[in-house]
Amino acid sequence: MTEPILKETVDEHGVMTLTLNHVPTRNALTGNGLAEALLDAFARIETTPEIKVLVLTAQGKVFSSGGSFNEMARQIKPEVQSTALRQEYRHGIQRLPLALYQLEIPTIAAVNGLAIGAGCDLACMCDIRIAAQTASFAESFVKVGIIPGDGGAWFLPRIIGMARAVEMSMTGEPVDASTALAWGLVSQVVPDTHLMDTALGLAHKMTNTSSDVIRMTKRLLREGQHASLANLLELSAAYQAIAHKTPEHAAIVNAFMARKSQKK
Repeated sequence: MTEPILKETVDEHGVMTLTLNHVPTRNALTGNGLAEALLDAFARIETTPEIKVLVLTAQGKVFSSGGSFNEMARQIKPEVQSTALRQEYRHGIQRLPLALYQLEIPTIAAVNGLAIGAGCDLACMCDIRIAAQTASFAESFVKVGIIPGDGGAWFLPRIIGMARAVEMSMTGEPVDASTALAWGLVSQVVPDTHLMDTALGLAHKMTNTSSDVIRMTKRLLREGQHASLANLLELSAAYQAIAHKTPEHAAIVNAFMARKSQKK
């Protein structure tokens, strides 16, 4: 039986793990249906409140090789017009950054190996990146004569700053895991054998509270990147009114008050 191109599991804590699983193309994101499988999974996450955190990782020694050279060979053919290619991007791989960025639940990239081009950008689309010691990151589009067409020019400077983003994007040279940690591209570097345990352990820490509160907190953090302080405070007031009425908040407050009364 052929294994799925995207493996999917959900544990008892509500953590979904999506594993890129197309080793023949080193988990390329074009030309093999992997991007479409990811989009389908993201759509189901949005309508499944029981899923509280997403962990994204990959099978093999490569997180993702980015764009497929077979696809690039097709795209340079004279009969494929630039106008058609523009629409392919808009209705193809560019749907990934929009869908993943807009997910309301926290997202963790467990980067198990090379993250190249669009693969590097895929990791950057997640909220948190944890790297195995053997992982590396390359914004390598210039190496093949193209530009970061899937949102990397938006994500990368926000994560590591403009100067380092320019360095990665203009040279295409890879950054190893220790440098990625120093630059803030990843928040942790762990031994390869500890990668998934670390990612899942972090995810489980996020499942101990109200799913609604987690989702609203992420939305506030996202809005805070571009909203004015006044507008963010207005949204915070509305969300806080909802949070005060969640059963999880009531249970915490009632437990605290009970302990306090026992000490009197």
